[in-house]
Amino acid sequence: MQRMKTFHKKKILVVFLICFSVLSFLIGRLGFLMLTQSEYYSEKAEQLHERERDIKAARGKIIDACGNVLAANKTVCTISVIHSQIKEPEKIIQILAKELEIPEEDVRKRVEKVSSIERVKTNVEKEVGDRIREYDLAGVKVDEDFKRYYPYGSLASKVLGFTGSDNQGIVGLEVKYDEVLQGEPGKILTLTDARGVELPDAGESRQEPVNGKNLHISLDANIQKYVEQAAYRVMQQKQADSVSIILMRPYNGEILAMVNVPEFDLNDPFTLNTDTSGMSAEEKQDALNRMWRNGCINDTYEPGSTFKIITAAAGLEEGVVSLKDRFSCPGFKIVEDRRIRCHKVGGHGAEDFVQGTMNSCNPVFIEVGLRLGIDNYYHYFEKFGLKGKTGVDLPGEAATIMHKKENMGQVELATVSFGQSFQITPMQLITTASSIINGGRRITPHFGVEVRDDEGTLYEKLQYPLGDQIVSEGTSETMRYILEQVVDGGSGKNAFLEGYHIGGKTATSETLPRSANKYISSFLGFAPASNPQVIGLCVINNPQGLYYGGIIAAPVIQDIYKNILPYLGVENDAPESTEEETEANNG
Repeated sequence: MQRMKTFHKKKILVVFLICFSVLSFLIGRLGFLMLTQSEYYSEKAEQLHERERDIKAARGKIIDACGNVLAANKTVCTISVIHSQIKEPEKIIQILAKELEIPEEDVRKRVEKVSSIERVKTNVEKEVGDRIREYDLAGVKVDEDFKRYYPYGSLASKVLGFTGSDNQGIVGLEVKYDEVLQGEPGKILTLTDARGVELPDAGESRQEPVNGKNLHISLDANIQKYVEQAAYRVMQQKQADSVSIILMRPYNGEILAMVNVPEFDLNDPFTLNTDTSGMSAEEKQDALNRMWRNGCINDTYEPGSTFKIITAAAGLEEGVVSLKDRFSCPGFKIVEDRRIRCHKVGGHGAEDFVQGTMNSCNPVFIEVGLRLGIDNYYHYFEKFGLKGKTGVDLPGEAATIMHKKENMGQVELATVSFGQSFQITPMQLITTASSIINGGRRITPHFGVEVRDDEGTLYEKLQYPLGDQIVSEGTSETMRYILEQVVDGGSGKNAFLEGYHIGGKTATSETLPRSANKYISSFLGFAPASNPQVIGLCVINNPQGLYYGGIIAAPVIQDIYKNILPYLGVENDAPESTEEETEANNG
């Protein structure tokens, strides 16, 4: 009996010790939380009674070289409902459906959804938001917001790009410089009771948004407008599929204009600029992607004879050709077992290297390519930066599509030498040509110049240092001279402009498959020839009728230069006539 009592006492003692230990732990834990974690849990408790609404930051502007705002912000509203505060759901459904012009069923789903806050519609015009606010509907919130707005509509659409409903960049400069432009959103905090109803006397606290910075770019809206008009004009005249034009400063890579027509409306970027009848949803999305593509950087093509600039520069730099070297063109050149034709069926006959360039003679450039050889040609291809990308500050740049060195034979070398059997982007072509004529230094094409705030404070000056010396000053000077002769009396004579010395090169290339008989006409020209201040490239895709680059593309650049060279302050560099010359001309 005594033994049983002792046993029960031990059990009671064990239970007591366990309970005491647990209680001591809980008291200690409670003390720890109260003394050291009180602020943390106090914040947590407050958060349970706080409702949070975002305030979008104003996105930074995109400003052109003349101070014109190309991308701005428009005040809009976001309409939301708070389920726990709604008192007249049917009235709210009717009013919101009417004012927002959306089906009652869609509004009802949001009004009846049990959630802390439910967005009904974003990007609502401010006038509509103000009208809804005047109804003073319990449970309906109208918050002011920002929507991207493009004052010039479709101007430079494939360069600027646009933003989505979340105000983040989707394509173009908007996405490339998103971190600079987007800013930091703010918040509106309101207190609620245990049921989630806002306390009327508690007010609200605001964490103000930080607006994005402004991006200043090299593009000039005045030049862009004129170039776009010229592109539309030739596209309509030649019933072409598309036209792309780039204008750039060859000495530092600043892009003055980049046109890809047809363009699209930046304020309505999801509406196709073509007929959509009969298209499936997938086909429409594919069509949108094509509409948004920037052909100057996203697409590659066979450059044709404009690429002879690269072959000529490599040949001169390596010393395998000189200006006085003599050639004979019977209208073709046989390489291994292939008979490769010149564009002039009867041939050009005897000619020196300058005349061969003026005539855009394929056999001359095939000979230069063969003299260079595969190893040397690849060496210069890489040295000129053609194996990589230009680094232009736009997303989605395509790379050159070129034969692998081990797969390149004499025939491939011959065709590459005059710009066929490989593909390049217009941006890569004009960048490489710029680097050849500017004294020989590789440049990085770009739009971004500097970042400032609304007060004009400079935050960052964007840097694009000159790259490697790809050809000597002497070769660069010789190339400028040769290309001036092309315009002065050769295949590029339709780009000749009275009072200015212009250099350039024409091209006409056939697209794949060759049986389709579709062509790309192009012209690359720069001015003044002795000290280039601007370089332009016009690419016309699938023109109808006459399709030679010298006939339809060269006049486009000539017309553009006639109007923009004086605008840029490029002086007429033709020598003034002496009194004797004037009398002789009159006589």
